[in-house]
Amino acid sequence: MQNNTIIAVDNSGSYRVYLTITTEMCDHAMQIHECSTTAAAALGRTLTASGLMGLMLKGMGDKLTVQFKGDGPAEQVLATANAMGQVKGYIVNPAVELPPRPDGHLNVGAAIGKGSLTVIKDLGLKEPYVGTIPLVSGEIALDITQYFAVSEQQPSGVALGVRFTPDRTHVAHAGGLIVQVLPNADENCLDKLEELLTLMDDLTLLIDDAGEDLYKLLDIIFASMPEEYKPRVLEERNISWLCGCSKERMAQALVSIGKDDLTQIIEEDKGAELTCQFCRKKYNFTEDELVELLKYATVR
Repeated sequence: MQNNTIIAVDNSGSYRVYLTITTEMCDHAMQIHECSTTAAAALGRTLTASGLMGLMLKGMGDKLTVQFKGDGPAEQVLATANAMGQVKGYIVNPAVELPPRPDGHLNVGAAIGKGSLTVIKDLGLKEPYVGTIPLVSGEIALDITQYFAVSEQQPSGVALGVRFTPDRTHVAHAGGLIVQVLPNADENCLDKLEELLTLMDDLTLLIDDAGEDLYKLLDIIFASMPEEYKPRVLEERNISWLCGCSKERMAQALVSIGKDDLTQIIEEDKGAELTCQFCRKKYNFTEDELVELLKYATVR
């Protein structure tokens, strides 16, 4: 599989770049969840940001969850990622569709509404790290930027984009950029970097210009930076969709509801069908299988 993500640092050691093209993953998620364009944009941006944040984790067993929860019709967008760049996610209301904003862009902010962004990091410690901030805009990128500034004290610039085919049935281009300031950064470099990020075109348009070539995209984005401040690639990584659900995990979920509830399902339904909220795959359990699981359930 060809890598779709690069990590770079500028020649002066002032900032680090995480850049990815996630068109295939975002389209896959759109088709699985049968999303409207507004929902697919919200989910795609969240998946992309989560994938990049996952690559920032240190331990190979580390993982994180990114949750946008608001009072808008989308209700909630959630994604999980690990340090290997494996991502999955869902949106509670995949059919949400709103009129575009005055500038013509999809109104993801209104779809999510007012609420909170929560990032949960499971780093293998006794308790996970949990950071929660009020939503700034609900447009995902600005909220992730604010999260880095408030919860991690990490000055960052974030750009996320999902663009659709003319018939609005597939993702044409999708990607993400996170730029993070490093300690002892050159102030002149940061001034030029801030100007670049402020004036930068829509990321999906730049991906189109680059023909989805990561290295060309990096050159296009940072073309205006002086040579001493241009980024050089340190490593290639990959961000991809992976659910990882199984009948065994669904069985554990049934056991976890407790003996009374599981008994009620057996008596009333004579079986069960569970659907994975991430990949929509269905798992069926016969009455005999449920009776067997009942042995492991506890009284709640």
